[in-house]
Amino acid sequence: MASLSNLDETRRRRTFAIISHPDAGKTTLTEKLLLFSGAIQIAGSVKARKASRHATSDWMEIEKQRGISVASSVMQMLYRDHVINLLDTPGHKDFSEDTYRVLTAVDSALMVIDAANGVEAQTRRLIEVCRQRDTPIITFVNKMDREVREPLDILDEVERELGMPCVPMTWPVGQGKTFGGIMNLRTHAMTVFESGTEKRPQDFDAMPLAERDALLKRFGQEFETAEQSMELAVGASPTWDHAAFLAGKQTPVFFGSGVNNFGVMEVLDALVDLAPAPQPRKSSVMVNRQPVEKIIQPDDTAFSGVVFKVQANMDANHRDRIAFVRMASGKYTPGMKLKVQRTAKELRPTSVVTFMSQRREAVDEAYAGDIIGFTTHGGVQLGDTITDGASLQFTGLPFFAPELFMVVILKNPLRTKQLQQGLAQLGEEGAIQVFRPEIGGPMLLGAVGQLQFEVVQHRLKAEYDADIRLEGCAYTGARWITADTPAELKAFTDAYPQRLALDAADTLAYLCTSPYDVRLAQERFPKIHFHPLREHAGLALGKAG
Repeated sequence: MASLSNLDETRRRRTFAIISHPDAGKTTLTEKLLLFSGAIQIAGSVKARKASRHATSDWMEIEKQRGISVASSVMQMLYRDHVINLLDTPGHKDFSEDTYRVLTAVDSALMVIDAANGVEAQTRRLIEVCRQRDTPIITFVNKMDREVREPLDILDEVERELGMPCVPMTWPVGQGKTFGGIMNLRTHAMTVFESGTEKRPQDFDAMPLAERDALLKRFGQEFETAEQSMELAVGASPTWDHAAFLAGKQTPVFFGSGVNNFGVMEVLDALVDLAPAPQPRKSSVMVNRQPVEKIIQPDDTAFSGVVFKVQANMDANHRDRIAFVRMASGKYTPGMKLKVQRTAKELRPTSVVTFMSQRREAVDEAYAGDIIGFTTHGGVQLGDTITDGASLQFTGLPFFAPELFMVVILKNPLRTKQLQQGLAQLGEEGAIQVFRPEIGGPMLLGAVGQLQFEVVQHRLKAEYDADIRLEGCAYTGARWITADTPAELKAFTDAYPQRLALDAADTLAYLCTSPYDVRLAQERFPKIHFHPLREHAGLALGKAG
């Protein structure tokens, strides 16, 4: 039985990811949430990236140059006596793998939508991932101070794309130059909009909705129109059902302007009031050599967690590597003896930290729902389960078969050691998929998007002093392979030595030049299994040797 304090601490946690299409205002909203919680004192701006200030959550040099997020970042803040773990994800589709893995580490998601553009392509992909996991989604419709679409149209589109009903929690009065503010259906008051990036919650006037005459006198036709559209929206929406929201069957919708700090406090309050505390997580244990599902409760006393992200060189001066661990149960205290289940080896981090973007603080204690970073020099991979002793394996961390491939050519052969180290670390990090051909020869990089190649090329030069050239190759896909028996696997590998490569987790993959390759190989070897998804590094999918 968990101690009451342990249970109380777990219930104080809220762990969520911010998801959106690029340029919907996600990173700006992230900073404003941090600002309003008191976690930072000044918000940077992505648009002012040429100045000395950069977006707090974008720390990588290439992010500062391009003004985009290419790596997810973790930030922790305190608000209303709750510990809020916020994960900012890359919006660009070329980095979707990183985002998908981050979504396995959270209990809810905050979806940011550009009010002019509605639900865009990358948002649809992320919605689908959330729906597969029944992740509760809070929706924030951003940029209401610009010329945008009608709120009823936006709501209708969100409902269609999400496949679940929307329940408005706030409603806009006007838009663009006539944007007057938002009516809060929870507090029955209207918060009056004022433009300004330095505004704080106390700077905005609030008027009770009961004072209708005063509101009509101040906002005129815009208020009357907003009232009518709000009544239509509320009438067409189901009543708020918290259980349905937690089950991923309903989404609360908020309107505002992140850049003007407007409507942000309502979202922050919703994360505390509505979003779930840490949830139970599925794991498997081996019983008679067979995996059996086991549900891990967040208030279990034993420590357990899963590595959902590995980041190399967060501190360029120390060449460190941090394993980001989502705690699933128990309590962490300094000096605990922990074990990596995949290798059965003791984990001996040089430090354990929590995050505020680049800023790190040593962990005194952490609970289920928290994200903690283990600074290591290797031995930890994406998908690894870490416990204080129990033998179990968390499942569900996705690795997708890449569709784009390039051959790595090192410009200076004397930098071979640096290249090998860089590719090994970036491969373990999941920044790109690295394949080592079984028959030898140049390394192959596999990606889901072209921009991944550019980022890895940039990072190899900047962080490892390995200048490379990337050349095209014939491969258009990969499949991880397993076999029912070692003899069948050997027969297959003997037949296709030119097509086999090992990935960063030493898992065997079959490289193909067209979809027909897989079909023909499958016909020839019906007992070989071809996997388009490798769940995590701990799965024994035809390991080397």
